[in-house]
Amino acid sequence: MRKMLLRRTAAGKALALSALLVLALPGTAYANTVGVTVKTPGATMGPGSAFSEISTDAACSSGLVSGGGINQAIGTGTSSNGNKINGTSPSPDGSTEYTGSTGVVGTDVTHWLGIGGSGGAVNASFSSTPYAMCFSSSLINHTQVVMNKLAGPTSSGTVGLVTATCPANTRLLGGGARITPASVGSLKPIASFPTFNDSAHGFGQKAAADGETNPDSWTAVGWNGGGGNSNNTTYAYAICSGNNINVAGATVKVRHSEVSGPTAATSGRTVTVGCGGNDGKLVAGGAAISGGNVTTTNFTGPGSVGDHLNGSYPSDSGGTPVGDGTTNAAHWTAFTHTGGGSSPNTYSDAWALCADDGV
Repeated sequence: MRKMLLRRTAAGKALALSALLVLALPGTAYANTVGVTVKTPGATMGPGSAFSEISTDAACSSGLVSGGGINQAIGTGTSSNGNKINGTSPSPDGSTEYTGSTGVVGTDVTHWLGIGGSGGAVNASFSSTPYAMCFSSSLINHTQVVMNKLAGPTSSGTVGLVTATCPANTRLLGGGARITPASVGSLKPIASFPTFNDSAHGFGQKAAADGETNPDSWTAVGWNGGGGNSNNTTYAYAICSGNNINVAGATVKVRHSEVSGPTAATSGRTVTVGCGGNDGKLVAGGAAISGGNVTTTNFTGPGSVGDHLNGSYPSDSGGTPVGDGTTNAAHWTAFTHTGGGSSPNTYSDAWALCADDGV
């Protein structure tokens, strides 16, 4: 009898110890299975002539694009004002663009385009480097691209804002922006950011703020500097989780930072923001040059018609772009630039999207 009591006592202690371990380590039952590998082929030189563009492609050898970016070399002197981003956007094959009918335009996309444009000035230093954020998750194994577009902006110093919204019961993972045509050298996208299709965010006119979770939309803003119009069009792209995936336990957190500048003519500014330890994995990012307060007021243009973007890309904490094959990128950097005139009351913004699939 005494031996049986000893066995029962030992078994009871083992059960109690197991219970204590479960209480002490509540997080061990779950793990974030999101993984991201950054792919980039390096720089493509150009454009080499005024009012033109080049298209570059970063491809995922495995995984699906959750977002992507572009970084440009612009040289020095006043000619540096001529290089600008014309697009950072998804593609089904590395060359085809989604510019036709709006709505869900693609599924399980694996390519990201970085499109560099020129204004009236060029130099031999111009180049564009594209980045694809190659996403994997044991929960979110399919994605879809939603595109929306807007005619314009058509006149000088005006914005054309358009928002793409994910289908119900999906998660926004990233997004992009594009303008056409390249022949209008003063036309460029000056903002590409996560937002919400609700009244609190002006149905996409206010950006998602730092710490907000599960935005459902992506906004692109076109900016017309010189007033040219040849059927100007601004496109917004939202990268969303696939249909029929239960994403109730998945969380996408927004990180955002805004800094003053650039304000002097022919000058640039960078701003970097990152995912914290408990935010999840960096899956995408956005950038803007604006009139400021983009998360609390409807988007307004910056202080000069020549202002533009030269970069929106995954980086280290100091703003240096990460290399091909990086699996631990945690920051996103925006690189903004003025034109030939001063730009008072201008701000630069960067967003990082951080995902935890809750698995």
